[in-house]
Amino acid sequence: MTLNSRRSFLKNASATVAFAALAGRTSLSFANPFGLPLGLQLYSVRDQLPKDYEGTLKQVASVGFKEVEAAGFYGHDAEQVSAAMKNAGLRCVSSHYGYDVLHAQRDQIIEFGQKLGLGYIVCSSPGHKNPTTGGHSFTLDDWRWNADQFNEFGEKIKAAGMHFAYHNHTPEFVETDGIVPYDELLRLTDPSKVSFEMDCGWVMVGGGNPIAYLKKYSTRICMLHVKDFKTLPVHGSNANPPVSAELGHGAIDYKPIFAAANKAAIKHIFVEQEEFDMPPMAALKVDADYMRAFKA
Repeated sequence: MTLNSRRSFLKNASATVAFAALAGRTSLSFANPFGLPLGLQLYSVRDQLPKDYEGTLKQVASVGFKEVEAAGFYGHDAEQVSAAMKNAGLRCVSSHYGYDVLHAQRDQIIEFGQKLGLGYIVCSSPGHKNPTTGGHSFTLDDWRWNADQFNEFGEKIKAAGMHFAYHNHTPEFVETDGIVPYDELLRLTDPSKVSFEMDCGWVMVGGGNPIAYLKKYSTRICMLHVKDFKTLPVHGSNANPPVSAELGHGAIDYKPIFAAANKAAIKHIFVEQEEFDMPPMAALKVDADYMRAFKA
């Protein structure tokens, strides 16, 4: 999901969080390279969930996923979400929020996460130090300010018994004044408060090297997003993202990435399918089968 579309999507999907907060594992369901439960970022089924929340979750489980990461709860309160997850045989371990929503509704989001039993609350898009002049670009000052914000989020979320993580897109890898923003975020955030969920696909689209990051920051990167694209751009671009592909049918070679990740402190791994050119559940089954059959 692109940064701008994710920010818009999560702002709308998470608008109900404040209201809502107030108001059988088998070996075939494991991501083979890691021995971890196979996870799905639920943005992948964003069109299906509003129409049939519980039924869609059951379909997700039926194609092989055991863990999920939320991207909005579609008006359901924590009790309803917990019941739907339980009925589907899924475990919701994490949830995404854009910076603006997380900043404005932090306490409600934390309370909602506690009720769900989440392990992680993830910031999925950065904020601007000065929102009125920020536009869509980010300065180094913006990134450094975000690092301070993440440290504050992380402290509050840790005190509530959960972990805070940041999920990248592509702007984090656009070098500015000789500095890569992702490196700056890693440098300026407190490892005891801030972890990173690395989206391997967007790292590569942005011009970064996921293998190098997994090796250098093996204890900071705790979760992975796994996606594929039919082609990769020569230069990183978030304005014109490449076309999605099912895992194993695109341009990304995951073998060396998974080899590096296998030596890192990865706790959860989530497939994310951005777009579909076949029925969504058929595509997600291709993704799940790829992960289960993968040989490192």
